[in-house]
Amino acid sequence: MTRADLRTLGATGIEVSAVTLGGAPLGSMPENFGYEVSESDAVALVGRVLRTDICTIDTANGYSDGRSEERIGRAIAEFGGLPAGVTVITKVDARDGDYSGERVRRSLAESRRRLGISPLPLVHLHDPEFHDFRAMTGKGGAVEALVDARDRGEIEHIGLAGGDVHQMQRYLDLGVFEVLLVHNRWTLVDRSAGPIIQHAGRLGLGIVNAAVLGGGILADERGRITTYGYRPASATTLSAISAMREVCRRWGTTLAAAAIRFSTRDQRIASTVVGISRLERIQPTLDAAALDLPQQFWDELESLLPSADNWLDARSAR
Repeated sequence: MTRADLRTLGATGIEVSAVTLGGAPLGSMPENFGYEVSESDAVALVGRVLRTDICTIDTANGYSDGRSEERIGRAIAEFGGLPAGVTVITKVDARDGDYSGERVRRSLAESRRRLGISPLPLVHLHDPEFHDFRAMTGKGGAVEALVDARDRGEIEHIGLAGGDVHQMQRYLDLGVFEVLLVHNRWTLVDRSAGPIIQHAGRLGLGIVNAAVLGGGILADERGRITTYGYRPASATTLSAISAMREVCRRWGTTLAAAAIRFSTRDQRIASTVVGISRLERIQPTLDAAALDLPQQFWDELESLLPSADNWLDARSAR
């Protein structure tokens, strides 16, 4: 991947790299990822990334109660400031069940302080599907607070980041968001986000794809992980993953590399978020993003795609 691979994120004008550094593991979330990440290791990794062709970093207010943002902010400060052309994207989050407009304002203030960036270039409304839609979208609610912050110039652009595509569609229909981030739902084995990606593209939104490894199962060469997208994977999905792993081995690559390339080769996807927490994983991730394999390889994998009733959001994917 080179700077020549930059894509424009919808109508925002923000240029993003094919791979975005995912900041979730940098805050250390052993309950999600199964391992700890020290502050010094996280800061060193971000510092190294700032010297690569990766020019976008994704984080969130709620990742490890703000530690992800704090560590990214420290790395930027130690680097001497954010390099030209690099964009840090964050998300507003609820706290203790509170996702009010006031909570959104506090979330933004916390993110600005931790990251040392103002205005924030792009902020997503994060995981709204777990909260009451009417309260979130009503007067004085979270959506209004985010739009107001953009109007005041505290943030430049607003996006929508979440899971269940049926719920995400309701928010997208409000017509206020400029970017859509989906996770776990446009991968080698799950296409739940197909319709919403198509819809967002027609609206001219920038599209970001995250969690393309399905929570780690598509990076597991030994076949030990049995959950996909934080849920138990179906027997059909597990069988498909096993068969895809063998196809990749025959073609001299890995399932993890194929999973990343599946997303980066899709021209509708402006950037693919990949969580990286070890220095030695930076270059293989960049290599995977530019993996060059013939259409026959992709056709073989496509023939193994589980049916829609095995996808996370089967109800809304049909």
